[in-house]
Amino acid sequence: MKYILLVLWSLLLTATSVTAQSNYRIKPGDTITVEVLEDASLNRSILVLPDGSISFPFAGSVPVSGRTVPEVQQAITSGIAGNFAAAPTVFVSVSAVRPAAPSSSSTASISVYFVGEVNDPGLRPLTRGTTFLQAVAQSGGFTRFAATKRVQLRRLDRTTGQQSIFTMNFKALGDGEALSNDITLMEGDVILVPERRLFE
Repeated sequence: MKYILLVLWSLLLTATSVTAQSNYRIKPGDTITVEVLEDASLNRSILVLPDGSISFPFAGSVPVSGRTVPEVQQAITSGIAGNFAAAPTVFVSVSAVRPAAPSSSSTASISVYFVGEVNDPGLRPLTRGTTFLQAVAQSGGFTRFAATKRVQLRRLDRTTGQQSIFTMNFKALGDGEALSNDITLMEGDVILVPERRLFE
């Protein structure tokens, strides 16, 4: 009898969690987990960028901010469907919500996003004055699929709304070349490490 009650309680908690997730509207800074039943190589955790989008293989840039989990699931399914013989089975869940914003008195640190092929993606507080190389050293390093010659530093100008993209050759910087390009990071910067191409 205790076992049956335990199973029922577990099912109730799972149902409550699914309902809460289906009503939650995703925000920049959240981390979502995407699983594609037909192709496990597409499974990943993705940080929602400050502009409210994610980047997903085959689907490209997908706007997710303000959408519910089922809406994002449908958008990714539609985006990748052309690469499958039958409609793929996609599961999306929110694995982490955006951390609370630091208080205005905390001026000694900045928040920088790490996304793509890094071992520890997510939002990370860094000491003001931290450079690109120093930040990468704190990100847990790159995955084996990282395109280290074309790492992107994305910076949003909050006054104009324009985004600047700087392409950084981490390999060259790491070898001591072009150290003048080791940019000092600013609040809200995004370091995006793309996936390496086939013969790259």
